[in-house]
Amino acid sequence: MLVETECYSILRQRRKVSKKLNLSYFISKRITREQKEGFASTIHTIAIVIISVGLAAAIISFLVMKGFQNTVKEKIFSFTGHLLIQKQSLERSMEEEPFNFYTPAFTNPQGNDNIRHSQEYAHKVGIVKAQDEVLGVVLKGVGKSFDQKSFEPYLIEGKFIKFPDSAYSNQVVVSKIIADKLRAKVGDDLGVHFLQNPPRFRKLKIAGIYQTHLSEYFDSKIIIGDIRLIRRLNDWSDSLAGGVEIFLHDVEKVDATQEWVGESMDFDLDVQKISDLYMQVFEWLNLVSRQVNMILAIILLVICVNMVSIVLILVMERTQMIGMLKALGASNGAVRSVFIFQGMNLILKGLFWGNVLGLSLCFIQDQFKIVKLNPHDYYMEFVPISWNWEVVGLLNLLTFAVVTLVLLLPTMVISRINPIRAIRFD
Repeated sequence: MLVETECYSILRQRRKVSKKLNLSYFISKRITREQKEGFASTIHTIAIVIISVGLAAAIISFLVMKGFQNTVKEKIFSFTGHLLIQKQSLERSMEEEPFNFYTPAFTNPQGNDNIRHSQEYAHKVGIVKAQDEVLGVVLKGVGKSFDQKSFEPYLIEGKFIKFPDSAYSNQVVVSKIIADKLRAKVGDDLGVHFLQNPPRFRKLKIAGIYQTHLSEYFDSKIIIGDIRLIRRLNDWSDSLAGGVEIFLHDVEKVDATQEWVGESMDFDLDVQKISDLYMQVFEWLNLVSRQVNMILAIILLVICVNMVSIVLILVMERTQMIGMLKALGASNGAVRSVFIFQGMNLILKGLFWGNVLGLSLCFIQDQFKIVKLNPHDYYMEFVPISWNWEVVGLLNLLTFAVVTLVLLLPTMVISRINPIRAIRFD
């Protein structure tokens, strides 16, 4: 009998193998090696394809999600910092109440290891006139302490403001949206009417044009200028500002840093997290994260269901072998291990090709920016990729662990197989 001969052949070869080698693993490798053609080979290929495509989809989804979240957060933090110090006020206005910005967080940022940089700022509402166009804007005044390096990636034309040693600079940096609406370019003059009593007019010059694609929050209304101009308009002294922006090394420690800053300043000042100020954006990013987690759960469910079906097919195909092994004294656990090892072999091959496929597609997108986005809706021009190897490793580990555990379900059928009936099975 063919099955009987095969089983005796396996056991004879087993004697020549080191005693440390597991019998179930040996039989599994023998079966896999001999099933290079036919129906079983097709089943193996289908299992590998399902796992590889599922893992590739999960890798792409998570790396794109991380890239999307990091890009949006980086734009917001680069423009506003991670923490914001302002004077407490009941009025909701774009223009802040002035205060002495020489707080410990500004004068001694080294007092907290997590503070990377701090800078003063102030806002002033005005109306811009250029040629035949009129537009309401908010002038964000900054000083020499402004972190120009963080802002450089968003400066698409011209250069940043040059701050003179005395007086104030008449240069401004406007967004591309505002420049297009005003039909202005670098080097053009802007006539700005500031809304105060009495109204004041200043003639400013465009030094550069920036673009963050966060039009709803910055690009559609913010122009950047010298804070000394706002001090002159408001009759403030040099020690006053509308607020202080604080940049951190580690965003995860923002709560502890916020507490330290709050304890180090006067009671009439308030320190706020930027994530709270732009709560809608950060809640939206968290929603994206939840949706990707749901995609991962669906992918794992599909892989598991298919693997259960495939292992059941493999068990049915090897029913006579199972009966013979049981007749020769093999335990249910040993026979089940044969198919578990076989399934694990398929999983590992699927993980390998899934990594190759997923990481290759991510690399192509990262290098060539093939998939474009509408920046008005997504705040960026192309699908971003964030190379988070920890996430890739966790996805591989999770897929391997979950699918391997699921393999225990279909192999439970083996314990119910009667050796005599199995040997006669056709």
